[in-house]
Amino acid sequence: MLTTEQIINTMSEHGLRITDQRKTLAKLFGEHPGYLTAKDVYEYMGQKYSGLSFDTVYRNLRVMYELGVLEQVVFEEGIKFRGRCSEDHHHHHMICLQCQKTYPIMFCPMQLTDAPEDFQVVQHKFEVFGYCGECGKDQGEKESSPSIGGKRDGRV
Repeated sequence: MLTTEQIINTMSEHGLRITDQRKTLAKLFGEHPGYLTAKDVYEYMGQKYSGLSFDTVYRNLRVMYELGVLEQVVFEEGIKFRGRCSEDHHHHHMICLQCQKTYPIMFCPMQLTDAPEDFQVVQHKFEVFGYCGECGKDQGEKESSPSIGGKRDGRV
């Protein structure tokens, strides 16, 4: 994961003014290992900066993502952000759906050799979602527990 200093340096190198709010965002993502929704970030920032708008928070998250200091992942419940990996080589991730622990896939499983000749690939994303060893055990216990109303664990 990028450090707070690396995030701030990247923003500065791209001409962003480093405000106290942006330092706080950089610190949050430089120190928090998990994924956060824009709402999570807004609530966190609102504790320190009263009057801060959700639009301002979201705009800064988008800018930080576009600069490459944040990763953006689409979960079933919506978009979440986290600090970018400090790994410089191309790789993808396996993500636990329960605890959101991330495991690197150290090679690219996508074969783009079948792309049409006139198609220029500029980027791609590949994420694998599942359950880590610890959370998988919890899932197994839920699966074997009695169902309520014919449905397991309350999901429709």
